[in-house]
Amino acid sequence: MAKKKNDSTGTGVHCSFCGKQPSYRDLMVPSPIDEAYICSDCVNQIQGMIKDFVEMEEGPGKQSRGNDAPDSNKKLPTPKEINDFLDQYVIGQDDAKKYLSVAVYNHYKRLSQKTDDVDIEKSNIIMVGPTGTGKTLLAKTIARQLDVPFAIVDATVLTEAGYVGEDIESLLVRLLQAADYDVKKAERGIVFIDEIDKIARKGDNPSITRDVSGEGVQQGLLKLLEGSVVNVPPNGGRKHPEQKMIAVDTKNILFICGGAFDGIERKIAHRLNTHVVGFTGTSEREKVDSDNYLKYIAPQDLKSFGLIPEIIGRLPVLVHLDPLDRDALLKVLTEPKNAIIRQYEKLFRMDGVELKFTPEALEFIVDKAIEYKLGARGLRTIVETIMIDPMFETPSSGVTELVITREFAEEKLRKAYLGS
Repeated sequence: MAKKKNDSTGTGVHCSFCGKQPSYRDLMVPSPIDEAYICSDCVNQIQGMIKDFVEMEEGPGKQSRGNDAPDSNKKLPTPKEINDFLDQYVIGQDDAKKYLSVAVYNHYKRLSQKTDDVDIEKSNIIMVGPTGTGKTLLAKTIARQLDVPFAIVDATVLTEAGYVGEDIESLLVRLLQAADYDVKKAERGIVFIDEIDKIARKGDNPSITRDVSGEGVQQGLLKLLEGSVVNVPPNGGRKHPEQKMIAVDTKNILFICGGAFDGIERKIAHRLNTHVVGFTGTSEREKVDSDNYLKYIAPQDLKSFGLIPEIIGRLPVLVHLDPLDRDALLKVLTEPKNAIIRQYEKLFRMDGVELKFTPEALEFIVDKAIEYKLGARGLRTIVETIMIDPMFETPSSGVTELVITREFAEEKLRKAYLGS
């Protein structure tokens, strides 16, 4: 870098771009090739021009080319490989795993398609199942395997624009945060919208008044699910109206929706039992599994529940999750890589204590979880209640082995008023 020079010395140094002569506040950067110089003001202007050019190139007018895989250095796993990975973390739900594996594989294969006459459209997913059956865990596990940005958003806090609550665009703010505000990376991510059933409209007929947290939110989600360029406030919400918007193209973002849809079984049963008049009515009804109506779910049941037809059409992959039976809950306790019992064993091992559960104690925990009808989440509630006293006393007791028996578990639940 050239030293500050005063032109009064007769050196004749000046900026080759603007002609400015050096002063005590300006630096003249010399060219390594010729006797040319550039001042610091011109450097700043050129830097600003380059920044504006890059933003213009990556702005709303520029569509995503979609010629790259999620990670060009990684081979995209096949549906069978995705399913095998899910088996390590999620017990049961074989049908849901198969649907999800194929849908995710086709989605990321779609990102690498070459431009021609046939344009493969996006297939968003909706999962229906009771609480604690693994909807969120399935989405998390798939995102972990593919190593793509992943965001979980609760639909219950969303409202129409202009009302108290979060705008629809806040879904993409969470995804941008997960991608460290790398727009290109976020545009290939996965958004899991939980509790989608909570934004069902309140009646079977279209609303004639404002339904700001129901049908209004569904209408706002349409453009995101189908694919459009959305201006997203980087800090979210309307608290910073002066902030610069970030343009995000949702064309290649995979949306996975999940909800318990409590009470939809009655609508499914009503649909299945509408045609019972005639000689074949009784035999057809006997084939229906009355313990698990969700396996017969169809798009018209979602419409009867309160989802608008437009949003159902943008969620073409409909997946149901079966309630977990006794054997499945017992496996959830011990078999997955992040099984609940393994987590507590690791916690105690960090204190130098070997923790063991007897088979009878595990069966008792599962029986109570079925009784409380909380699914897999209920297992952790019960185990936490049983283990709170041992976790409090063991680190300072000096013991090296702890065995949890059925009698011990029953006593702890009885004291917590859960076993009465």
